[in-house]
Amino acid sequence: MILSYKFRLYTTLAQEAALTEMLGAFCDLYNAGLQQRIEAYRRRGVSLRYGNQAAELKAVRAEDERLAGYSFSGEQQVLRRLDKTFSAFFGRVKRGAKPGFPRFRAKARFDSAEMRVGDGLTIRKSKRLGIVGIPGEIKVRWHRPLPPGAKIGAAVISRKAGKWFVCFQIQMPDAEPINRPFTPVGIDMGLTSLVALSTGEMVPPPQCTKNAAKALRRAQRAVARKRRGSKRRTKAKLRIARVSAHVANQRRDFSHKLARRLVNEHSHIAFEDLNIKGLATGMLAKSVNNAAWNQLIQHVTYKAANAGGIVVLVDPRGTSQTCPECGTIKRKTLAEREHRCDCGCALNRDVAAARIVLMRARFQSGTGCQAPSQRIAA
Repeated sequence: MILSYKFRLYTTLAQEAALTEMLGAFCDLYNAGLQQRIEAYRRRGVSLRYGNQAAELKAVRAEDERLAGYSFSGEQQVLRRLDKTFSAFFGRVKRGAKPGFPRFRAKARFDSAEMRVGDGLTIRKSKRLGIVGIPGEIKVRWHRPLPPGAKIGAAVISRKAGKWFVCFQIQMPDAEPINRPFTPVGIDMGLTSLVALSTGEMVPPPQCTKNAAKALRRAQRAVARKRRGSKRRTKAKLRIARVSAHVANQRRDFSHKLARRLVNEHSHIAFEDLNIKGLATGMLAKSVNNAAWNQLIQHVTYKAANAGGIVVLVDPRGTSQTCPECGTIKRKTLAEREHRCDCGCALNRDVAAARIVLMRARFQSGTGCQAPSQRIAA
């Protein structure tokens, strides 16, 4: 299992300027690699890959003094990033989608660089970071220790809202299987309640976006009043980024805590396999993005893997229209928040859907119900 450990960096002014210059040089390398691929195909009909461009990297470093002063492995990762971009582009083309062609990157939006630990980035005895091309040692706030016995593979230096971070990719040793009591639960995800459990518990969604709306609106108005290209406009845009980053941190913190509680209390967890990307393009896009269902599923999945739990995704079709007691279809509009069936079952709509999700998970043989063969309202 590969985990990510993210820590805050506290840089000096000289270090911050050097890191910014490094990202700028890597951005130029990315754009040059993209231009080379475009010209090679346009003039000779040749599709370049990572190996072709990596073979020329030494010659490029010999001609460019800026690139020569930074980590060679970090520059290799820039070319790998470009190769992954093209692979994803052609993959979407094969699936029949209409993706946009890879674009040139602006330095203001090129905010991360990946390096190998021990080659380009080292953890010093003083518990500070040393990065090739960056003066001095960078202070790190180790808010939690790295797990003993773990293998650190790579590190990503990133910039967000004027702050710098390092994210270590850590490969954990295979954990021994854990015997846990069988405590299954089905979870229905919604907007009225963030999650509704088959046990009857309902968790309201966090109001991070709503609470920050006033501050965000003021910051956006301040940007609109500034002249384009001015330093004050840049500072005002940074304030917007800080408000948005604060909202994202609150949402992530809530998701981590909820995921930890679910994993501690339940050994088998079933979610709906919703088309979240499609829902996020409709009229409820703001609420769907604030709910961050996919983030919650990811957090629960990796925490459950560490704790010996199991997470499955089931077909979401008709979960709110099916009676969990008798299995009949009881059609309801979105305005109806109660499930009432002729068999006598009376439940909250979301709790009833959570019980259907649990049945479809089939955690025990001989239990569960089939998903409908045709699409009906959720």
